[in-house]
Amino acid sequence: MFKIIKGKKKGSKQEAIEPPPGPNPSSDVTVNHASRSAMVIDQQPIVRPPLTTLSTSPPQPGVVEILPMLKDVPVADRHVLFLKKLQICSYIFDFTDTLKNTMEKEIKKQNLLELVELVQSGSSKMNEIMQGEMIKMISLNIFRCLPPQAHENTGTENLDPEEDDMFLDPSWPHLQVVYELLLRYVVSSDTDTKVAKRYLNHSFVLNLLDLFDTEDPREREYLKTILHRVYGKFMVHRPFIRKAINNIFYRFIFETERHPGISELLEILGSIINGFAVPMKEEHKLFLSRALIPLHKPKSVNLYHQQLSYCVTQFVEKDYKLADIVIKGLLKYWPVTNCGKEILFLGELEEVLDATQPVEFQRVMLPLFRRIGRCINSTHFQVAERALFLWNNERVVTLIAQNRHMILPIIFESLEKNIQGHWNQSINELTTNVRRMFIEMDPDLFEECQTRYMDKEAMVNEKVKQRELTWKKLESIAS
Repeated sequence: MFKIIKGKKKGSKQEAIEPPPGPNPSSDVTVNHASRSAMVIDQQPIVRPPLTTLSTSPPQPGVVEILPMLKDVPVADRHVLFLKKLQICSYIFDFTDTLKNTMEKEIKKQNLLELVELVQSGSSKMNEIMQGEMIKMISLNIFRCLPPQAHENTGTENLDPEEDDMFLDPSWPHLQVVYELLLRYVVSSDTDTKVAKRYLNHSFVLNLLDLFDTEDPREREYLKTILHRVYGKFMVHRPFIRKAINNIFYRFIFETERHPGISELLEILGSIINGFAVPMKEEHKLFLSRALIPLHKPKSVNLYHQQLSYCVTQFVEKDYKLADIVIKGLLKYWPVTNCGKEILFLGELEEVLDATQPVEFQRVMLPLFRRIGRCINSTHFQVAERALFLWNNERVVTLIAQNRHMILPIIFESLEKNIQGHWNQSINELTTNVRRMFIEMDPDLFEECQTRYMDKEAMVNEKVKQRELTWKKLESIAS
């Protein structure tokens, strides 16, 4: 297993490898994806160029020759040797059959490892042609047709993603080295961004985003690291990457398709949001309300909720005025029958309330505590417990205390019902503690709410008695 980042070897001397005269070919490639439609950025379709001319067909056994190491040949011969190695590394083998082309596969792997060492050490400075050909080779290996996802094979829409078997690509031992080479190229201090952006262009970045559909978590981890490095190094790609990720989220929300890479994309986005300048742009606020908040709706939110919650909380911490938008959004998509999601929402709600100011809190406190009151009375003890744990947060308690005249009348009945009849003993104890806190906050207010509650209960009991008497009279008349 490769480490993600390694340092450059000390004492290495760069040696330029001069190319023979000739034009610099294009480095763009086409991704043929089995389960994804074309993406649209700002309503303009991305037109991808035709496939590169590098040969990808596996050679006949014995055709792949063992080449000498680049460091063992004269500098004048290294350019041709480098291109030969790229040609070998461009061959695509069938890794589902472990006994097929074993020697050729091993030769390819050794050449890939040498290229990784070359880029990592910086011992030989690559010219533009070499860089372009190397990106072609990388593209031919990683931009491929992904296998159909599990739900596409079975045709079932409501498949539980947690029950899916983890897919591990059999070609990963070779793909990993290719990804490592790309990562080393992106992070290398010897890589000239002006040159690299010609090959790592928008089409290349879009193809990287397409690969997040892979179900192999090892590949998604490399993609996440590489895309994050590209975003940090190439300023020209930043708006494009943000818009492309935005489109992926929209498609995930409105087309309800499975996307295994949502958690990784949200992790990248969390880092991007962390770098947003204050005051925030209007387009970023729209992204929060139109893309991030609706991501709470899908059933599979538990698979990426941690990353989603971090992104949302980052927005509120940067602009506290967004708290009411976020809380109203959570209430809009609040689960009704999914207790697991409800627990996640309560945890996220507490994080948002931690960054909420009194004015924004007052705008949402009435519908918010009506929902919290229902959670307190939940027969699922973990939901009730998580709701009552809000009173362990000093910031939340402060906000409640400042608005107790509005909040206590809303949740008083829920507290009393729990004490009188909740089946779980720990919930009874937690409710009693919350009840005691309100008594200490404002004894007069608590007594007033208790009187209203008792009067209401008396009226309800009186109506029940009247109803029973009416039925008895009807029964007597009928008999």
